[in-house]
Amino acid sequence: MSNLSHVSTRFDASSDRDYRMLIDGEWVTAQSGETFRCVDPYEDREWGRIPSAGAEDVDRAVRAARRAFDSGGWPQTPPAQRAALLRRLGDLIEQHADELARIQIQENGKLIGEMSRGTFMLGAHARYVAGLVENLHGETIETGFPNMSTSTVREPLGVVAAVTPWNTPLGLLAWKLFPALGAGCTLVIKPSEVTPTSTLRLAELCMQAGFPPGVVNVLTGYGQTAGAPLVAHPGVDKIAFTGSTQGGRAMLKSAADRIGRVTLELGGKSPNIVFKDADIDNAVHGAMAGIFAATGQTCMGGSRLLVEDSIYDEFTRRLAAAAETLRLGDPLDPTTEVGPLACRAQLGKVLEYIDIGKSEGARLLAGGYRDHASATRAGFFVRPTVFADVDNRSRLAQEEIFGPVVAAIRFTDEAEAVALANDVDFGLAAAVWTRDSALAQRMARRLRAGTVWVNTYRMVHHTMPFGGFKQSGLGRELGPHALDEYTETKSIWIDLGNRQTFGRR
Repeated sequence: MSNLSHVSTRFDASSDRDYRMLIDGEWVTAQSGETFRCVDPYEDREWGRIPSAGAEDVDRAVRAARRAFDSGGWPQTPPAQRAALLRRLGDLIEQHADELARIQIQENGKLIGEMSRGTFMLGAHARYVAGLVENLHGETIETGFPNMSTSTVREPLGVVAAVTPWNTPLGLLAWKLFPALGAGCTLVIKPSEVTPTSTLRLAELCMQAGFPPGVVNVLTGYGQTAGAPLVAHPGVDKIAFTGSTQGGRAMLKSAADRIGRVTLELGGKSPNIVFKDADIDNAVHGAMAGIFAATGQTCMGGSRLLVEDSIYDEFTRRLAAAAETLRLGDPLDPTTEVGPLACRAQLGKVLEYIDIGKSEGARLLAGGYRDHASATRAGFFVRPTVFADVDNRSRLAQEEIFGPVVAAIRFTDEAEAVALANDVDFGLAAAVWTRDSALAQRMARRLRAGTVWVNTYRMVHHTMPFGGFKQSGLGRELGPHALDEYTETKSIWIDLGNRQTFGRR
């Protein structure tokens, strides 16, 4: 029976119920019977009872995915049929986009505008991948050997463990789910324990679309008890992970013993670089979009703001003033500009880094505290925070915070801007604000980052590859080569009549 005293009135009371995991086409509880609760970060209220998977559940799910791949016929399904199922799934996602957006908001507190647009766009993403599937082919290659036919084919890689984060649950799952399904792989998905129910609902739509049992499996639970045994399972051929760099290291170590394939989309400490000739008003708003959108909970957040010395004081003053006006509140309210942090643990981490910034001598210009006045007293809110005069070697500038905290750093010329921007372990994204097109082109080529924006920030689309340099990850997701990470290339040699000469006299 539902405990309605724990259900936020902002959401349907039916969300406070017992959920099930999806294994081999069946909705099941954890073998142990253990469950955990989700929390609405806007009101700090618990809801739902979600299975807490363990090693036995992991083994059952991987075995189901293995059967579906080895003997279930999914890899042999014609590409046109796989593409048709993806298109059907895309249609279902669009039909249920509002519902899927609201589930994610209840889980992680992101704003309704961003969640609604992003969720609806998953339909177009699924159809884009479907088109790639229909054009997946090998090559005929001329080697120069007489009477020899040589070609390649692309084959599905196998069982994929997709481990996904809480900041954009369905969007970042789609980066893995669509190409893996399209390539003919099977999946075991382990969403974050903060945001499991949106993934379970998407899995329901996968079943409704017609994907066979065992092709899509979902385990809910914690990293140590569900995630770790999943990525270490010998039946897993590939790990596709989005999360922290620390988590990515663990994935690499787990895959190393069996030489498992790995795609990692990890952390960032991205430089947002403003030159003196930039449109300052536009760049101020771009800087805010870069770090305060999604409450700063984005791997590509522009958390290091590099500003040329001659405009530094004016720019940081205007940024701080603008940050103070941002409206915090209910993420379901379209007028809200900054929502809550996704969970209590993230709230604690962000507040800790604000204290670190103060202790390191950075000058606090705006925010820097937990906000109770602009929203419910219980919500996980931190005022958008601007630090100035930050040392690029400080922890505030070098370590990923994943919150609405920006570190402003001075530079004197182009060479110093490049040096400061690249002087970090990460390399996920960067931006340049300037009216000088030649300068923009030079900077775009010199910055060690997987994505560089010019006079904009945080633009992502399923047609453009995404991934990082250095400790920001391995491999690329999205774009025209999205299927590459989920296929193996096989070379085929066919002799057309040459006689073997070995041992002949």
